[in-house]
Amino acid sequence: MTAQLEAPQITVAKVGGAIGAEIGNVQLGGDLAPETVVAIRQALLDHKVIFFRDQHDLDDAGQLAFARLLGTPTLAHPTSKPLEGAANVLPIDSDYSKANSWHTDVTFVDRIPAISLLRAVTLPAYGGNTTWANTVTAYAALPESLKALADRLWAVHSNVYDYAGHADEGRVGGVDVKFEEYHKEFESKLFETEHPVVRVHPETGERALVLGHFVRRFVGLSSTETAALFQLLQNRITNLDNTVRWQWQPGDLAIWDNRATQHYGVADYDQPRRLHRITLAGDVPVSVDGVRSTPRTGDATHFSSVDN
Repeated sequence: MTAQLEAPQITVAKVGGAIGAEIGNVQLGGDLAPETVVAIRQALLDHKVIFFRDQHDLDDAGQLAFARLLGTPTLAHPTSKPLEGAANVLPIDSDYSKANSWHTDVTFVDRIPAISLLRAVTLPAYGGNTTWANTVTAYAALPESLKALADRLWAVHSNVYDYAGHADEGRVGGVDVKFEEYHKEFESKLFETEHPVVRVHPETGERALVLGHFVRRFVGLSSTETAALFQLLQNRITNLDNTVRWQWQPGDLAIWDNRATQHYGVADYDQPRRLHRITLAGDVPVSVDGVRSTPRTGDATHFSSVDN
């Protein structure tokens, strides 16, 4: 009888006090042992974002094969074009888009992706880091009075404009054509969804704030009230003590729990930067009272199944 070799144990080293860990002693791909996959997933749930160095042999096919071990891949995006020949891969390319605003991926649909995997393809010589924030610890640190308010708030999220932009309009004659084309593609089909501001994580039971750039308004509040309250809660999420910043290197892969984080791509570079993202199907968020998110406009069934 041939003895079965045990899978080597991964190493987990925290890189931030509130969020983030670097995972070592593993080469990613579609052939990982089940116990290794379980350990990686547990590290993700514990630390919200995990980082892998030196995955130089990983290509789009390998990234997708590994992603399938963690869940069911979605299409690349509800509206934006995927990588040519790879329907599940979204290129994050500085030529036409920079995700330099705090957001959780694709919250404008009802079935928010559960997990995102981002792999470095082309990096600038400097800059281009990505920062993540923990929306679970942000909620936990709220005073009880703010928790009581947030628990009952609902927000409308929409893809009304590109999350990479901070301005709706540019000077006539001063528009970047590539960014403008991407902007139009991003808005080519309108999505609006009502989400609870506080959701219950389906795996850990933790409560997390659901905010970020796609929020247009709070249900039942005026635009002025929305702006003031949004900033109050959003600032709790992005407080530097609640974040981790990752300096990308060739061969890196980052995986984050999209149900418990926000992220921001720092646009402090003037050289090409390209990363490839794959997202995994998630559930429809549920409020602390057990009420599910409700789509107002747009049907996202083409984009993703619902992970139950």
